[in-house]
Amino acid sequence: MSTTKRAPGPKRAGGRRRPPEPQAGEPRPGRDHRLEMLRQMLLIRRFEERCVELYSAAKIRGFVHLYIGEEAVAVGVGQALRDEDAVVSTYREHGHALARGVPTDAVMAEMFGKATGCSRGRGGSMHLFDAERRFYGGNAIVAGGLPLAAGLALADRMRGTERVTCCFFGDGAYAEGEFHETANLAALWQLPLLLVCENNLYAMGTSLAREHAQTNLAMRAASYGMPAWTVDGMDVTAVEAAARRAADSVRSGGGPHFLEARTYRFRAHSMYDPDRYRSKDEISQWKERDPLADLEQRMRADGGLDDLVRKQLEEDVTAEIDASVRTAEAAPYEPVADLLRFVTSTPRSTR
Repeated sequence: MSTTKRAPGPKRAGGRRRPPEPQAGEPRPGRDHRLEMLRQMLLIRRFEERCVELYSAAKIRGFVHLYIGEEAVAVGVGQALRDEDAVVSTYREHGHALARGVPTDAVMAEMFGKATGCSRGRGGSMHLFDAERRFYGGNAIVAGGLPLAAGLALADRMRGTERVTCCFFGDGAYAEGEFHETANLAALWQLPLLLVCENNLYAMGTSLAREHAQTNLAMRAASYGMPAWTVDGMDVTAVEAAARRAADSVRSGGGPHFLEARTYRFRAHSMYDPDRYRSKDEISQWKERDPLADLEQRMRADGGLDDLVRKQLEEDVTAEIDASVRTAEAAPYEPVADLLRFVTSTPRSTR
C-alpha cells in the first residue's frame, strides 16, 4: 500500500444535520471507475502542463491560473454530480471544465482565443462556459460565482427539481462578502447548493493563517446552519465519498452543504506570479502527496494497474491533447465584423 501520509478524513463541524458516515465494509470503487478517475486527473495535469509550454511560446496570452496539484477535487466532486446539475467555477477552472466533460478541443481552442472555443474565443482562460453541460463559468472576479450559483439553486428550488448547483471557490473567496451573503441566504431559503471550498492555503500570495483568525473554514461555515465538514483534497476517493454524501443530501431536500477540500497548488498563483511567498521545502512536501501518484500507487498495490495500462493511459491522453492543439491552431478567429455580436441587441424600428 502507499505510504503517503494522509490528512484526517471528513468530519462534521456543526450544522443541523450530521452527514451520514461511511459504513464499515463499504465496497471500494471498482477498478474501471478508479481507472477513469485516474485518466481524468491525468488529462487535467497534462493539459495544464501543455498550457505552460504554449504560454511560454506566446501562443496563449493573458492570465493563466493552473490547477496542477488540485486535480482530485474537481474529479472527485464531479463523480457526485449528474448531467442535469449545474457547476459554477472560478478563474482557475480548466480542471473543473474538463472534469465536467467540456471537450478538450473546445477548452484548448478557447485558450487560443479561437472562434471554436467553448466561449467563442471571447473568454480565454478565465471565462470557460458551456451551457449545454450546465457549466456556468469561469469568473475572473474573486467570489463572483457564488451569488450566481445561489440564483441557479433558487431557480431549481422554485421549479421543484432535484438538481444540485455546485459552486467551486477558493479560500481567498471565503473572505469576501459574497460568500457570507450567499451562505446566509442559501441556509435561510434551504437552497439545493453544494459549496466546495478549494482551500489551497494561499489567497494569491497571502497565507490562510495571515488572513483568517479561525482557519477551520468548515467550522465557520457551519455557523450559518448548514452541514459542513472537511476532506483530504489530495485523495480523490475521499473527495468523491464526501461529495456524494453531500450531493445526495442536498438533492433530497437537505438544504445547502459546505465541503472544505484541503488541497495545494504546485504551481504559482498564475503564470505572472514569481511565487516568493512560500518555501521550496513546503512545495516539495506537498508534492509528496501528489493526488495522481497517490491513486496510482493504491491501484498498483490492489492489482488494478500495471505498467502496460499506465502507458496506454499516458499515450491516449497525450494524443487527445496533441489533437486539441492542432485543431486550435487551425481554427479561425472570430471575424472583426462580429465584434458587437452578443454584446448589443439588434436595433428595432421605431416606425
